[in-house]
Amino acid sequence: MNTFRLRSLVRKAWQTRVDNFPPSIVITRPTATEAVSVTGDKCALSCAHCGGHFLKRMVPLEVSGIPNNPNVSSYLVSGGCNREGKVPFVKHLDLIKKLGRHKRLNFHTGLVTEKEAARLKDVADAVSFDFIADNETIREVLGLAKTVDDFIASYQALRKYVKVFPHICIGLKGGVTAGEYRALELLSELGADGLVFIVFMPVKGTRFAACRPPSLVDVVNILAAARIKFPDLPINLGCMRPGGRYRRKLDTWAVRCGINNIVMPAPQAVSEAKHREMDLVFNTECCVLW
Repeated sequence: MNTFRLRSLVRKAWQTRVDNFPPSIVITRPTATEAVSVTGDKCALSCAHCGGHFLKRMVPLEVSGIPNNPNVSSYLVSGGCNREGKVPFVKHLDLIKKLGRHKRLNFHTGLVTEKEAARLKDVADAVSFDFIADNETIREVLGLAKTVDDFIASYQALRKYVKVFPHICIGLKGGVTAGEYRALELLSELGADGLVFIVFMPVKGTRFAACRPPSLVDVVNILAAARIKFPDLPINLGCMRPGGRYRRKLDTWAVRCGINNIVMPAPQAVSEAKHREMDLVFNTECCVLW
């Protein structure tokens, strides 16, 4: 896509936002949400983009459930997946419920059955569900013998019982876009409570460590297309995305595309929002708990 067409698309996306939302943007700094893992630092998949790296930043569930941290008002309940692509949260529900007393809970579930989804009805305030719409990506990146249909079935099961915020990782296939537009098409049919975009970033020690992030043009095009396709749906730019110069440019373009909520935005993005006379609203929990 040439620069003229991209800028035209971004202008349309911005106008879509203006027509459907008040002039404010949420700045999320999730200091009041603690991430806990039900599997510690263990994951049976060791996906090409993660390799268990992100689990090491989380507190093991058994440890976090003992003290009641007064500075924490919510928890992200996550963990590694088993060979079926499931985060084994069900067998830890008793401890999770204790953890969630007077706190809000956002879950990473992975794939689920209808029965497993139903167990979250009175427990989860939100579910952050990785929605992947490309069979090759599922097979090559996650190493799962599953298909897009399995992700759709899990997503539909979850939506019967809880609020679900599909997460689309742009460039998950080693920095190559594959399935992101199909994901948007599917979600327009399936419905959503909100959208969250994250962006692939190479992580040292993983199979994709030598890969590059997706091009900014590709990312901006997808963000703008999503804003136009879902004119009145909250769209967030989540925490996982590259840093440095890439992040400064991406976050600024995200504001121009009409994104509603940005996690840990670059200062340049905040300046862009102020330039557009937007009110800044601050959130200290996971972006889906806003």
